[in-house]
Amino acid sequence: MIVNVATVLAALIGAGILFIAVNAVRAPRTVTGFGIPGTPVDDPAFRAWISVKAARDAALGVVLFVLLAVATPAVLGWFLLVTAGIPVGDMLIVLRSKGPRAIAYGVHGATAAVMLVAGVLLLVG
Repeated sequence: MIVNVATVLAALIGAGILFIAVNAVRAPRTVTGFGIPGTPVDDPAFRAWISVKAARDAALGVVLFVLLAVATPAVLGWFLLVTAGIPVGDMLIVLRSKGPRAIAYGVHGATAAVMLVAGVLLLVG
């Protein structure tokens, strides 16, 4: 049961990451810097930066789904624990940039927390 809940959480995280990646490429204005205030959405350099972030997110989402398909729960759990550092880093970037705390904690921090919980459940389940 615990592994099933954690697996569903992992799948939701993967789907969310892929959704964000596709939207960042399709409509860069929708991501508007993921919480960093004053992001110049019409600046070509900013759009390039968003494309890099989208590529990172897409690759992570695909790897997560590959692991869901072929890996043991322990391998998936370790992957989630390690990659939870990414939303933590994103949260710290938003906070350092004086972005909205609600986005920093509510989006990035919550994502990291769910990844950590799912990872631990997969390891102990």
